[in-house]
Amino acid sequence: MTSQWQYQVRFDIDDPATAESLRQQCRNSALAPLFDVLAAHRAAVKCQFDAFADYVAAAEEQGIEDYPLYQWTKVTIENPAKKEKYLKSFTLYVDDRDVYAKEIADALEADLQPLATSGLITQISKYDTNPANNPQPPQGPRERS
Repeated sequence: MTSQWQYQVRFDIDDPATAESLRQQCRNSALAPLFDVLAAHRAAVKCQFDAFADYVAAAEEQGIEDYPLYQWTKVTIENPAKKEKYLKSFTLYVDDRDVYAKEIADALEADLQPLATSGLITQISKYDTNPANNPQPPQGPRERS
């Protein structure tokens, strides 16, 4: 039986230089094992900060009224502590999709686990699209704390 929900896998990289290399798609020897996993799953990575910045740019270009998370996202990327956090956080896209079947997410997670054990990546997370498992959009912009 297949799940009615779709899934997404994310991970963090603690080392800022390694995270920046991944953002720039530098295929250096340190990241080679990760790029091997990505290729095996037809996956690509997107830095969470870049995804947030792209969302803000699109909203500002097309009109913020159609982007309900615009204020929250803009405040987030302008906060130096949040920027530092999200520059080291990456989302996996499979076949250009940001969510995919549970079986695909499980396989990705399993193949990433040795990279977490080795210390290349940290904090692998798997999310589903079930609204009950996800926070609701904020009612207003976040406070700058």
